[in-house]
Amino acid sequence: MRITLLRHGEPAFRLGGIVRAGDLKDIARSYDAAGIVGEPPPPVIEVVQGHKMVICSGLPRSQESARALGFSGYETDPLFDEAAMPHFSSGSFALPVGGWLIALRLLWLLGFSRNGESFIGALARARQGAEKLAELAGDHGEVLLIGHGLTNYLIARALRAQGWEGPANPGRGYWEYGVYTVE
Repeated sequence: MRITLLRHGEPAFRLGGIVRAGDLKDIARSYDAAGIVGEPPPPVIEVVQGHKMVICSGLPRSQESARALGFSGYETDPLFDEAAMPHFSSGSFALPVGGWLIALRLLWLLGFSRNGESFIGALARARQGAEKLAELAGDHGEVLLIGHGLTNYLIARALRAQGWEGPANPGRGYWEYGVYTVE
């Protein structure tokens, strides 16, 4: 059995500039609504050929990546969505977007989850996702998940804990992937 965890293509949304805490909600909403730009590299197309089951998150960048790879028949499941970034609903304190991302993820690891998903919740969802992928691999032999960087990483940890072999990190860059197998 084989599970491939693939990160989506580059989003058609640029995170940049200095923003206020109160703007983070709109930025997160716009990012989640974005599709992708560009095409998948030929080596990625080769790796994903032959997968009998393709599953995407509920977010456009995941589904557009599936179509860019030539898949028209795929399942979508919000179980595989990226962990929602916690954020503040208001405030005039301003930072560069990259600073906000670092600060909010660190706060997230420490338990901050306002307007997002908790770290504990994301871990539990990743375990559920790994179980679903393992079940699908049992039914279909090969499964391709076109997902998101952090969620794919957490799923990879859960798969390895269940005895699957593969890289500790399936890839942080766009179109990067990890392949997981079990006898």
